Amino acid sequence: MKKERTKFKSILQAKCPCCREGEMFTHATYSFNYDKMHKNCLTCNLRYEVELGFFWGAMYISYAFSVAIIGTVLVVSNFVFEVENAWIYIGNILVFLAALYPLSFRYSRVFMLHFFGGVDYQPLRDN
Repeated sequence: MKKERTKFKSILQAKCPCCREGEMFTHATYSFNYDKMHKNCLTCNLRYEVELGFFWGAMYISYAFSVAIIGTVLVVSNFVFEVENAWIYIGNILVFLAALYPLSFRYSRVFMLHFFGGVDYQPLRDN
């Protein structure tokens, strides 16, 4: 008997919210095509883009990730390394935002689909 993947694990691994088996993205996170998604789940045929422009809402989630990254970098720079130069703050923030952008992009889409999909996860059927 196959053990079912939990919702948390399927989010971390960027799997389909319906069957929790199919990959959402076609390429690795840190590749030139990190932003390419499958149109439908390869396992259960669930359509990922619920409606036209659905993933535009993921920009708000990505913004929240960016604010969290900026806050974390500022706190760590200030309290751990005791940085006092504003240009070092800005440089650190830009480096971390650029390095974590592919993760932010992907997980904002994964969260958007898993939590705000608004679908009952009925796979598309060929009739």
